[in-house]
Amino acid sequence: MANVIKLRKGLDINLKGKAEETKIQLKSNGKYALVPDDFEGVVPKVVVREGDRVLAGDALFVNKNYPTVKFASPVSGTVTAVERGDRRKVLSIRVDADAEQKYKDFGVKDVNKLSGDDVKALLLEAGLFGYINQLPYAISTNPDAAPKAIFVSALRDMPLAGSFEYEVKGQEKDFETGLTALSKMAKTYLGVGTDSTLAAQLPAQSNVEVTVFDGKCPAGNVGVQVNHLDPVNKGEVVWTIGDPTVVLFIGRLLRTGHVELKRTVALAGSEVNHPAYVDMLVGQELGTLVSNSYDASHSVRIINGNPLTGRKTTKDGFLGAHTSEITIIPEGNDNDEMLGWIMPRMGQFSVNRSYCSWLFGKKQYALDARIKGGERHMIMSGEYDRVLPMDIYGEYLIKAIIAGDIDRMEALGIYEVSPEDFALAEFVDSSKLELQRIVREGLNNLRKENS
Repeated sequence: MANVIKLRKGLDINLKGKAEETKIQLKSNGKYALVPDDFEGVVPKVVVREGDRVLAGDALFVNKNYPTVKFASPVSGTVTAVERGDRRKVLSIRVDADAEQKYKDFGVKDVNKLSGDDVKALLLEAGLFGYINQLPYAISTNPDAAPKAIFVSALRDMPLAGSFEYEVKGQEKDFETGLTALSKMAKTYLGVGTDSTLAAQLPAQSNVEVTVFDGKCPAGNVGVQVNHLDPVNKGEVVWTIGDPTVVLFIGRLLRTGHVELKRTVALAGSEVNHPAYVDMLVGQELGTLVSNSYDASHSVRIINGNPLTGRKTTKDGFLGAHTSEITIIPEGNDNDEMLGWIMPRMGQFSVNRSYCSWLFGKKQYALDARIKGGERHMIMSGEYDRVLPMDIYGEYLIKAIIAGDIDRMEALGIYEVSPEDFALAEFVDSSKLELQRIVREGLNNLRKENS
């Protein structure tokens, strides 16, 4: 019987355009790219050159600070470009896929016969270890870290997020195998939602502890789950997988001997003509997916991820390593509202019931990307705390980060948080601060100080 934790804080934002549980067929144009920025905290060192031939599973780059941590090509083909930006920063490694895919063979493994060191060595060699993150600092972890536990969240509850319950259908054995492999390295916790069937599918002898999180968004954030199950103190490390598809990657590797970075992605948003799901590979070019999916005459924002934590992208962008949805919403730069804020705004969402739309009960909203106001002084109103179900003082922590007060940051729990934990706080923030950016900068500065 799974434990149940009831969360009373949070906010569900019901947006139009949630993907229907049907799949569309997508023919790839053969263009792929692995983007190092998808792996926070990694300093990339490219190990291929333009013109090199690679197999699916061959390393394209490694972490310069930990060279044993490789990052695998999603396809076999020819390396066409190593794209660099300012100061020669590596932006992407591009690969044109072969018509017939070939895989590097790592050998089929019996997970029950492997030790934790065996699992770690296999993940490092196959280029999948870097998909595991860690707290503190919310970065891609390293093989030298000794985690006290591993946390996996299979609950996706961000606005327009793709359903993992739908994705995992037919792949239950891969998921079970991946979880078992993780449990070989450290005690593993699996967080699920109230309507999840994943816990019932795990064998009775499974070494995984399952917890049901009953509450509003961001109950699915792995940082929130860590905070309620086994908080991180200074000097401790936990490994986190907030993207449960990574567990499928690991399970497939063990069961087939191949690196197969296929994931089911939700194409969603109020601007999408037919919201649905599609199977894609990590790094696949988005052009064939989004080109005919919305009205080109509209000004839209294409987001690699969900509207709260995703990154703005274009048709020429590539599917992120941890992206489970591509969302398209109105940009909002062509809006012309008569009388502005003084109107009742029946169709717009308000957290504090400033608009009359709350009178109509639960309804779906087509929100755009406007901030609706400029940055202003921070008001200590407790609005962060109402949507942050963690045992920390969010507003005081943000102030400490802005002030650069390291002792204060540590005392207020910065080791327990990641930027995505403040996504909802950023949405409701009347001061219009970029809270996720502030938290990321605070974590990066703290990591430098402690290195």
